[in-house]
Amino acid sequence: MPARWAGAMSEFDALAWEVLERARAAGVLVATAESCTGGLVAGALTEIPGSSDVVDRGFVTYTNAAKSQMLGVAPATLDTFGAVSEETASEMAAGALANSEARLAVSITGIAGPGGGSAGKPVGLVWFGLAKAGEPVVTVEERFGDIGRAKVRSASVATALTLLLNALK
Repeated sequence: MPARWAGAMSEFDALAWEVLERARAAGVLVATAESCTGGLVAGALTEIPGSSDVVDRGFVTYTNAAKSQMLGVAPATLDTFGAVSEETASEMAAGALANSEARLAVSITGIAGPGGGSAGKPVGLVWFGLAKAGEPVVTVEERFGDIGRAKVRSASVATALTLLLNALK
């Protein structure tokens, strides 16, 4: 983080700054597609001054209708696998790439809690998708556990930023 950074640093600033620097150096625009994080990843990236030359857009798609309308997630995918699934995370990431000028997109869909979990999909289950232009979408499953809503969301932001950073190496 450069010395000229004058803002109060959040827990994500250093990671977000590195994502922006690597994307900038590679000439890559980034998009986010978020459900359970409600825009926190886009917020972490845009907290850094100068992010507008890297961050193209963020989609907050909390409902199934929004996932379909904004990202093109197939209703059949949502009906068959549910909003919190590998398939939905994959389609969200691909949709963010297709509906933006970005060449790199990350998606997040999960169960932050405290309710909403089940035996098969417990609180703390989060699926991530990473779409890079010209490459297949990569998905990642994390089971953070029932650690509290804020901690699940925070861990999800850190994971998403790390996925973006690794994709830019």
